[in-house]
Amino acid sequence: MLHGGVKWQRRKQQRRKSKVKAYVKSKKMMTSADAVAALSDKVYALLDDAIARTKANRRSTVKPQDL
Repeated sequence: MLHGGVKWQRRKQQRRKSKVKAYVKSKKMMTSADAVAALSDKVYALLDDAIARTKANRRSTVKPQDL
């Protein structure tokens, strides 16, 4: 399995979740149970838009200006 399979993916996801929660906590706020999933949805939407702009410019590399 690539990168250790499902267990590896879960650990990676948990680390990201912990980093997001730590950042929010550093701002003296709390994170709801579904906030991290909502953030992921926003990030994927942002990336989809950036990929569309990249393709429209006939490139295969997403650049900062695409974001």
